[in-house]
Amino acid sequence: MVKRFRFGAPIETEAVLEKGAQQDKQQLSLVQTADGLEYEMPDDMIVYGLGENTRGINKRGWIYVSNCTDNPHHNEGTRSLYGAHNFLLLSGEGQQLGLFIDTPAKVTFDIGYSRYNLLRITAGQDYDLYVIEGSTPAQVVQEFRQLIGRSYIPPKWAFGYGQSRWSYLSSDEVREVVRGHREKGLPLDSVYLDIDYMERYKDFTVDREQFADFEQLVSEMKQEHIHLVPIIDAGVKVEEGYDVYEEGEKEGYFCKDEEGNDFIVGVWPGRCCFPDMLNDKARAWFGNKYKVLLDKGIDGFWNDMNEPAVFYSEKRLKKVFEKLQDYQGQNLDVNTFFEFQALAAGVSNNEEDYRSFYHNYRGEKIRHDKVHNLFGYYMTRSASEAFERLEPEKRILMYSRSSYIGMHRYAGIWQGDNLSWWSHLLMNLKMMPSLNMCGFLYTGADIGGFGGDATEDLVIRWLSFGVFTPLLRNHAARGTRQQEAYRFPRTNLFQNVLTARYCMLPYLYSEFMKAALRSTMMFSPLGFVYPSDQTARQVEDQLFVGENIMIAPVYEQNASGRTVYFPETMKLLRFHDGGVLEGSVYEKGWAYVEMPLGDVCVFIRDGYLLPLAKGGSHVAEVDFEDLRLYTCGSDVKSYEYYMDDGETKDYSLDKYIRILKAE
Repeated sequence: MVKRFRFGAPIETEAVLEKGAQQDKQQLSLVQTADGLEYEMPDDMIVYGLGENTRGINKRGWIYVSNCTDNPHHNEGTRSLYGAHNFLLLSGEGQQLGLFIDTPAKVTFDIGYSRYNLLRITAGQDYDLYVIEGSTPAQVVQEFRQLIGRSYIPPKWAFGYGQSRWSYLSSDEVREVVRGHREKGLPLDSVYLDIDYMERYKDFTVDREQFADFEQLVSEMKQEHIHLVPIIDAGVKVEEGYDVYEEGEKEGYFCKDEEGNDFIVGVWPGRCCFPDMLNDKARAWFGNKYKVLLDKGIDGFWNDMNEPAVFYSEKRLKKVFEKLQDYQGQNLDVNTFFEFQALAAGVSNNEEDYRSFYHNYRGEKIRHDKVHNLFGYYMTRSASEAFERLEPEKRILMYSRSSYIGMHRYAGIWQGDNLSWWSHLLMNLKMMPSLNMCGFLYTGADIGGFGGDATEDLVIRWLSFGVFTPLLRNHAARGTRQQEAYRFPRTNLFQNVLTARYCMLPYLYSEFMKAALRSTMMFSPLGFVYPSDQTARQVEDQLFVGENIMIAPVYEQNASGRTVYFPETMKLLRFHDGGVLEGSVYEKGWAYVEMPLGDVCVFIRDGYLLPLAKGGSHVAEVDFEDLRLYTCGSDVKSYEYYMDDGETKDYSLDKYIRILKAE
């Protein structure tokens, strides 16, 4: 059951497809406050949700702020990440309550931080609240997902392995990366182009010095079954003679300052303007620009810097330079030094700057901070809507760094600029079900970590978890260790892990598609599957992938195995040395399981099966029909196997599901 309660005059986000009638606030089970809501939580209540955010699957005990933020150095103390996903699921004995606070402005969730049993939501005066009641956590999530619409579905090739770096600087470097994988027997389907493929960081351009043969490169890579996926950034370079800038400036498509002038910020190219993504005409104009690259054979993109990230505003930079003069010649003691240091540090992503520019949203001038969390969503929507016009029958890969609920219909996300930390591997694991709750199914983190120098074992362990996530991309920052799989000594271990991915593709693709089309979750906490098992409800480092298998990744350095909780009888299936080994059967309870580096372990539930293919060097080489069925137990259920062509937009469950039965 879904009920909508309106507070004030909220700004439309288009996150929800069917709003339903407003309800009388007398029916509301939460306490209304001057600027939000409060709810008394029982001791045993688990709070799920908030999509992309820090800490555990259970969100109790911390403050989270929905405010799309560029923060590549996030840790346990961080309160905001790149997405804003205002959905909570309160799960207690006899009560399952979903809450969605629909507002594009900042929202604060104090989930037992100030007082352990108190949920305090601070959302201002204007928002829609959706309250969803159900008998199980999974039912509440399904109701919410049906409310917000079907999740984005990428092409099948996008479930293959992708290699990225900031940046591959030339066509020859791209060829070297592909050659390195192919010669070492490492499967690969895509190579990502970061900002250096552009001409001086200008959107929808190509650097004709380093990528002179760009069109030939795209064609050549497709012959190798490699898709090139270029980045598109939110800022348009201010430069006379640059057509994108000149058109946007002439038509008034850029965000304005208080005086009505184009708001100038610094991003990758230096001085930039932000296209007004909330202006329908500007959004259509920007989306049509993707045609430049579509016409060159590109069929995948990633949108970046669209929180939007601000290196500096021109006005703020001027003030800082003037203020810095005051410190010249001073004795900088502890106080004045920190003031001096904070001046420079406060230039980027400054809250005052976000209150200094405006959008034309449905004919109304709206200050950016009031709609901040919509910017990345609407930028990515601009591309998706353009693809519908330009390539209506074809699936195009699209994912974004910033997002709000609703964008899940148009694209996936990656989980932002992380670090080469073991804790960020664990956070990746814990984020998957939370994102699925909010509709984001096509997602994954930068394998190995984006910032910092990754170790060989971290990349292998991260890959060993990442092979289950729909988006599987190795990505690293400029100045860090090169972490492509073929550069490490133990290439055979990487080969085994990636082979496991391509063997599991039939199951992973099938489970993804069923989750998208049925509004269910691909990744579930154990408590969703066993809601009455109090131990299962507390386990946060194991997940179900689909209905049939459980995973328990290793996320600690130098560990050769781990303790696993089995909520029921399960059988170990081990990918080892390029093959598949059927291992021990574990009864309900705790057990230590050996998981040597390079092995990928899955646990099949009693009475279920797992279909596997023979693998391949790319997705097109995988035989999705000739499958081997691995089972646990004697009375094995049949499996609904979904498989379509992976390219067109015919997604019929009746047409593409067939039943697999164990012999």
